[in-house]
Amino acid sequence: MQLPFFIKTPAVAIIGETCYNSLIEDFNYRDVHCIKYGISKGLGLGIVAGGAIVKVPQIIKIVQAHSAQGVSLSSYMLETLASVISLAYNFRQNNPISTYGETFFVTIQNLIILVLMLHYSGKNTTAFVILTSFLFMGNILSKTSQFTQIDGTVVTTALVSQGALAFLQFATIPINLFSKVPQIIENYKNGSTGQLSAFTIFNYFAGSLARVYTTLTEVDDIIILSGFLLSTIFNCILALQMALYWNNSSHPVKDEKAGSSLAGPSETKKRVKKLD
Repeated sequence: MQLPFFIKTPAVAIIGETCYNSLIEDFNYRDVHCIKYGISKGLGLGIVAGGAIVKVPQIIKIVQAHSAQGVSLSSYMLETLASVISLAYNFRQNNPISTYGETFFVTIQNLIILVLMLHYSGKNTTAFVILTSFLFMGNILSKTSQFTQIDGTVVTTALVSQGALAFLQFATIPINLFSKVPQIIENYKNGSTGQLSAFTIFNYFAGSLARVYTTLTEVDDIIILSGFLLSTIFNCILALQMALYWNNSSHPVKDEKAGSSLAGPSETKKRVKKLD
């Protein structure tokens, strides 16, 4: 089947000429490899598109409440650190954009959330320092330069070696996991998810699950796969907490109020006795 060029061109760009001919033109739906590859590409693009808005509801909740109550600052610091490293690593590895594109959008949204959290806590100077530090680090990790030797060989150099960056990428596995722990503890202590966005939490879980599939299909990298597998487990815990604490208030009753309400009747009785 021949499709118009404005459909064929992006389709070929996504799944490649070989799989396009096999699945679209030849209707060869027994081509398991191309079917799996096509599903992976579709999921990958969906995750990238979702990543562009996944934390927008969280940002809106914080802005509307003028508060980030229940949202763990340390969790977002660690998650942003891991995202910056992962973004630089995938960029330097020349991995397909469909396998990591959402990391760029998530990093930007995390930086916005960090700035908002600190702004509403009256720590604007700290917010500026953290923002510039993450941007500087991302630039250093991803920056490369090329030069041509006398014999015509093109050599690529970087401020951070590929080996060192691979080590940092491996380190994002525990960083990512520990980034979930403070939030999980915060939710448990409060018996509530506070200003956390349900849309963000559930989409994170679905996205990490889908990333396991796309990584298995398109990227032969055990470091990245291990990170997504473990991240899926912790995202599942957060999703379960969101469901468990769904109707719980994020504003627990203060002890002073409880004390005054209890003291009220006793004081009333005292006054009655005095009147008697």
